[in-house]
Formats: sequence, C-alpha cells, structure tokens
Amino acid sequence: MNEINYGASGFVFDIQRFSVHDGPGIRTIVFLKGCPLRCAWCCNPESQRLNPVLMYQQDKCIRCGICVKSCSLGAIDLETSPIVNRELCSNCGNCTENCPTSALTLKGKKMTVLEIVEELKKDGITYRRSGGGITLSGGEVLVQSGFTVELLKACRAMGWHTAIETTGFASAKTIEKVIPNVDLVLLDIKAMNDKLHQQYTGVSNEVILRNAKRISELTEVAVRVPVVPEVNAFVDEVRDLCEFVKTLKDVKTIHLLPYHSYGENKYEIMGQDYLFKNMNALSQTVLKSLEQVVVEAGFNCVRGG
Repeated sequence: MNEINYGASGFVFDIQRFSVHDGPGIRTIVFLKGCPLRCAWCCNPESQRLNPVLMYQQDKCIRCGICVKSCSLGAIDLETSPIVNRELCSNCGNCTENCPTSALTLKGKKMTVLEIVEELKKDGITYRRSGGGITLSGGEVLVQSGFTVELLKACRAMGWHTAIETTGFASAKTIEKVIPNVDLVLLDIKAMNDKLHQQYTGVSNEVILRNAKRISELTEVAVRVPVVPEVNAFVDEVRDLCEFVKTLKDVKTIHLLPYHSYGENKYEIMGQDYLFKNMNALSQTVLKSLEQVVVEAGFNCVRGG
C-alpha cells in the first residue's frame, strides 16, 4: 500500500456517528467543507465555503456584549439586525470563544488525517460487526482531493469499508486519483436537463455525466437524485435519469431523496436567503409515481439515503 500522510490536513465541519444511511452497515459520516455547486435546496450551506463560517442563533443570544468586545474588526453591533456585519466579518472565531450560550459558533475546523482516524477508531468494533465503515460527505469531497485521498487510504489501512457522497464535479485527474480508494460511490445527479441543472446548482451537468461513466468503471456506484418540487420531481425527468444510468457500468440502485426543509434555518443563522422558503414536501402520490418509473426501468429503488 502507498505510504499514508497522516499529517495531511483539511477542513471538516462535522463528524456524525452511528449513521445507518450513506452506505452499508453502521457508519460514521465525515463532512468535508468546500463545494463548487450552489444547489438552491442545499441543507448544508455551511459546507459550501472551504473556510470556517460564523453561525449566529438569535434565539440563544442573551445580548451580554462579550462578542462585541472580542471583535477587533467591529463586525458585531447589538443595536443592528442582524448583529453580524458579514461584509466586515473575517470568520476568525474570536467572538465564539467566550460566548456563554453558544449563540455564536464557528462551523468548520482544520483537522489532520491522524486526528480524524483517532476519532473514528472509537467505533471500529461497530464497523466490523455491522459491515459498516466510513463515508465522506460534504460539501463536495473532491474539492479537497489530496486530503480526501490520504483519509481514504488511512481508513482502508484500518480495514474499514469506504464510501463517498459526491456530485462527480471535478477534473478527470481528480477522479483517477480519488476513486480507486473508494469501495462505494453514492453519486448525486441533481438533474438531467442541463438548463435546470445550471439554474438551480450554478454549474452545467456535462462534467458530472462524463465523470459518472468513468466512476462506474472504477468502483461500485449507487445513483442518488434529490427530487425537488417544481425542479425535477417529474416523471419525464426521472425517466431520462434512468435511461442515462443504463449507460453506466453495472449500476443496480437508484435512490430518490425527497425534498425536505431541514436546513432552512441554517440560512437565517448564516445571514443568507433561502430560495425555497415555504416550499411544500412532495406528496406520497408523486413519490410513488417516481418510484414506479425507476422500478419499471429495471433498477432497485430506495427512498432516501
């Protein structure tokens, strides 16, 4: 096995233990920061920027003023709404260090491969007994490709099953570097219609679809698509997806991920607007019709992760 650089570091915004989604068995999900897409429904907007992001929860704030004194840039003013001036704020995190109620928190920190592996070891027995392992999610894990490779190599050296959740939006060189270290790729395809894809994610799907074919040649793949009202939750769109997936190598499963608004409050906490505010969830009738399209195309259909 290639030498592993345990000192390699990257930006992580969460580590979620005991997950029964995002791959087989019981898993730990490591969420990496940085994403080139700007999906309008993104439930982890704090993951999009590579660097740490300041989060402010107004309902926790007791207006003690400690944060004002700790901010040398003058980016916090309790007399304004919101209290954080995002144009002045550098996301240094000084204001979070003494916040007594954690109304101010910094999402994201730099961690080494060794630090993460030591954390993951706590559940090593669980992975072995359940047939589980580690899933890298984000954000987009291919953004920090060098760090991702070293972390995957370290996990494999421990005998853990490795998976990544990715859009596949990366250079061909990155695909060839990362994917051989992955046992399972959960490939997110947001939309087949390129105009829709650009409108709601900010990028074309051309690179994604091209890379999908190569990824399926390198390792096991399950395709996942977020089904979003008024965007892609249509029979024709899902049928087009199925026809494309048939061109991939040995893909047996398509996951339909029903739209939810769980991340909506994060936009307010980050001082951003949420495009789909007040959007209703898909009805069971619509979901069943979309599932039927997938099954009739010859794939296993899984609702959710």
